[in-house]
Amino acid sequence: MNKSELDAFIRWILGGLMVLGALYFFPWGDITWGRVIMKSEAVVTVTGYAESDEKNQIAMFSASVNAINDKKELAVNEVNTKMAAIIKAVKELGVAEGDIETQQINTYQMQERAEIMIYPPQPGKVVMGQWSANNSIGITLRDVAKAGQLTDLLNASGATNVYGPNFQLDTSIKADDKLMGLAVADARKKAEAMAAASGAKLGRVVSINESGQSSPVYPMMYRAEAAKADVSVPAPVEIGTTKISKTVTVVWSLR
Repeated sequence: MNKSELDAFIRWILGGLMVLGALYFFPWGDITWGRVIMKSEAVVTVTGYAESDEKNQIAMFSASVNAINDKKELAVNEVNTKMAAIIKAVKELGVAEGDIETQQINTYQMQERAEIMIYPPQPGKVVMGQWSANNSIGITLRDVAKAGQLTDLLNASGATNVYGPNFQLDTSIKADDKLMGLAVADARKKAEAMAAASGAKLGRVVSINESGQSSPVYPMMYRAEAAKADVSVPAPVEIGTTKISKTVTVVWSLR
């Protein structure tokens, strides 16, 4: 070991002895040791509620045409002719093309069983019968003031069955958005009362969850045969309202 290596070794030994001495003579007993404790945040959870009655904004209708004939082409042509006239009349009333939708087209040949006049009865041979054709459309009426007019139009048309109006809210119009603020305000009022009762104050919002519902409105059933009466009586139609509600669950911290 040369002189420089010996000097480095001696310095390392002396440094180690100094650290050990400092640790030995340090007044460890005079230190008060602290602890880090993760304490749960005090919170209050409340539910707020708000509701309102909203005027219905759209009316849903459906209309179908049925025809039966010995010949398939005649049954189909009758249905197509009547349905084309119905669609034309509905558009002339002001219903947009995009609010008229074909729901189903159905053509089939009915089957019958020939009777066998013997005893005991025996299953007869299947016989192909007449042709049945059907076409149905769905209509979204956005001008609900014309619901009565559309009902009368469909009943006086060549429609075999008419279903509606089914009044409801327009989902493209957020009628329940305003209820959110009212529901949260209701929740805050309850939370402040609970906090005051416990000697605390509301802090930050920890979480908020919402839910809502609307009461269903059931449609009325009309039959096209009503238009065959000697005197045509306009259909009485009431637009009505739909009750909507909003419920929020809010968690506030307490301070």
